[in-house]
Amino acid sequence: MPHIQLQRWLYTCLLVSALPTLCLGLLEGLYCGKENCYDVLGVTRESSKSEIGKAYRLLARKHHPDLHRGEEAKALAEEKFKLLATAYEILRDEESRTDYDYMLDNPDAYYAHYYRYYRRRVAPKVDVRVVIVVTLTIISVIQYYSGWQRYDAAIKYFATVPKYRNKALDIARDEIQAMSSKDRKSKNRKNLTKTEQKEELERIIRKVIEEKMDVQGGYAKPTLWDVLWVQLIISPYTLFNWLVWHAQWLWRFTILKQEYGREQQLYLIRRYMGMGQHQFNSLEERQIEEYLELELWQRENFEAWKAEQDEEMKKKLAENPRYKAYRRYMKNHGPGRITFED
Repeated sequence: MPHIQLQRWLYTCLLVSALPTLCLGLLEGLYCGKENCYDVLGVTRESSKSEIGKAYRLLARKHHPDLHRGEEAKALAEEKFKLLATAYEILRDEESRTDYDYMLDNPDAYYAHYYRYYRRRVAPKVDVRVVIVVTLTIISVIQYYSGWQRYDAAIKYFATVPKYRNKALDIARDEIQAMSSKDRKSKNRKNLTKTEQKEELERIIRKVIEEKMDVQGGYAKPTLWDVLWVQLIISPYTLFNWLVWHAQWLWRFTILKQEYGREQQLYLIRRYMGMGQHQFNSLEERQIEEYLELELWQRENFEAWKAEQDEEMKKKLAENPRYKAYRRYMKNHGPGRITFED
């Protein structure tokens, strides 16, 4: 019995000693711990930010560890200095000060205090708007330079294809002859070596392809209007034009039943084929004219043409030896895995 009474007495003493901090809403590990941040700096809850800053500077100079001698005195000063810095960091920020005042006013909401405290500690310090701006900028830069790389690769490819190379040479023939006659007339200029002549010829071919040939599709010359940043900026204008265009189409061709022009015919053909604008523009002019002659902008004509193309494709596949072997394998073995032995 005496032992049980002693335990009860100890529990009562611990509870009584903890009552002041529990009533004040002070929790170990949060903010200034068992100390009141306002009391640490010697200010009140009504003190302004400037008054809090002034009190912190005075106490920081007084308790700076470098101003104390002896290991024990320096250690005590260092602990006090850390507590002052913590209190000032909490009270100088409006949001953290609001959370701290909430803890003092609501001492029973333990879980809310821990959540509000660690949410602010763990949350990223960088503004989300800055992250979005930087991300969009990086994407726009990569998009622009990758577009130039694709364009440069396309020009180099066209310069190696005999069809485009010969066409470029035909266009540049006058320029090459003029350059040759100039070289013959120039007495002071040394004769070009074969390597230099070849490099000069490649430069002229590339220049002609860039200036005279319209490289379209996904390999067209990139512009600043194509990057993501610019597209986002002009998106209201783009959306407005899209609405106006569809409203005009509805009024002219659905309500008034006007005949389609060339632009509208090409739009319907491209839509029926499921092709993007760049992809459709990369088609040869001869092929586009063939589509117009077949009047593929009319739905029934396009469906008949599509069925004919599908049937022709099936005939080509049926005559293809590899496709025959594939069909024979599928017939004999089923939809399994094809090995190199097959």
